[in-house]
Amino acid sequence: MRGTQTINHKNHLEIGGVDTVTLAEKYGTPLYVYDVETIRAKSRAFKAAFDHYPINYKVAYASKAFSSVAMVQLAAELDLALDVVSGGELYTALVAGYPSENIHFHGNNKSEQEIKMSIEHHIGAIVVDNFSELEMVKNISEMEQKQVKVLLRMTPGVEAHTHEYITTGQMDSKFGFDLMNGEVKRAIQFALEAKTIELCGLHSHIGSQIFDVNGFIHAIQRVYDHIAIWHKELNYTPDILNVGGGFGIAYTKKDEPQPVETLIRSIVETVIAEAEKHELGLPEIWIEPGRSIVGEAGTTLYTVGTQKNIPNVRKYITVDGGMSDNLRPALYQAEYEAIIANRAGELPEEHVAVAGKLCESGDILIQDIELPVAERGDLLAVFCTGAYGYSMSNNYNRLPRPAVVFVEEGQDQLVIKRETYEDLLQFDLSLQTPIKEK
Repeated sequence: MRGTQTINHKNHLEIGGVDTVTLAEKYGTPLYVYDVETIRAKSRAFKAAFDHYPINYKVAYASKAFSSVAMVQLAAELDLALDVVSGGELYTALVAGYPSENIHFHGNNKSEQEIKMSIEHHIGAIVVDNFSELEMVKNISEMEQKQVKVLLRMTPGVEAHTHEYITTGQMDSKFGFDLMNGEVKRAIQFALEAKTIELCGLHSHIGSQIFDVNGFIHAIQRVYDHIAIWHKELNYTPDILNVGGGFGIAYTKKDEPQPVETLIRSIVETVIAEAEKHELGLPEIWIEPGRSIVGEAGTTLYTVGTQKNIPNVRKYITVDGGMSDNLRPALYQAEYEAIIANRAGELPEEHVAVAGKLCESGDILIQDIELPVAERGDLLAVFCTGAYGYSMSNNYNRLPRPAVVFVEEGQDQLVIKRETYEDLLQFDLSLQTPIKEK
């Protein structure tokens, strides 16, 4: 059990004091359920870890993990800054009433429209990813006659020990200016010379689902070796050093993430040590947790349907969702744990695979798991789906996307409605005949 999860007197899984069986009956399945107290606790833990040090810092929620109006409003309530990576995420934040000066815009291929949108709404910073984008920011800011705050994203040449698809700090990456070949220095020079660009700092992000703090330590040390050179040659030192996010969580018992206090201590003390070593002022330190704030807070509820038993091979139980609501197993070979939520206290009796209903052989949510004998109509709860579940959801096979519910202190609130079949067709147009004269 994680967060506020318990088993009640009916032998049902409860989250946030709300019976999951009741939630499934009220809202249907598949259903994403978010434990709001867990989100609050994770956010408090990051800020408390920084508060041990006499430094300026900013904890920004990486909204790509899960973006919705309600989630952005919760981030504002928790006094978190906000990272967005698209015009859609920025629009969501603006509609949610989030203060634009606390928004940072990431992404390796921002459009002119997105950059204009960022400048017009006076967002806190644009994290520039490449020279094409830097040129666009300069041109658009000059045209708009507005100052723009910018951070430069670097690839520090440090490889995180994680899945290759979520490693971003190595030299061969689509993200960022290359630190090792002089690109960052040239970008700094360009930004310093641009009259409408205010170069606030530097950014690096080495990957996601990282358990080893050494990757962050090595990246910071390598960046500081170059900062010392830029200080002498360009008279530039960053006011802000953003070390990114990617802090891992425990999806299964095999995962061993570092405590938040250990992560932040390693980052802050390395920055302090490097700044002192090179006789430089201490920058404001920014981090960008996303998964580590919402990942463990989310649980997806499914209804069990058909089964298939292949003697001496495998037994499959199938649920009413799959890769349309959780793409990670197919994309990253991600692993999850689950229980039968309406019989939560029962001991496992059989070894099964949990399959989705999508027409793909790769639509397997859990490859191997021990569960009680599942029956049609049972409620399966898959844990730790709060990050990159809804945000990666899709309409493959024309499945409507699930609803999202927040639960806290015995109360439940619908924050994203379930799509309907009518919603799926809202942009479809009938074929006009004849298309052309025969």
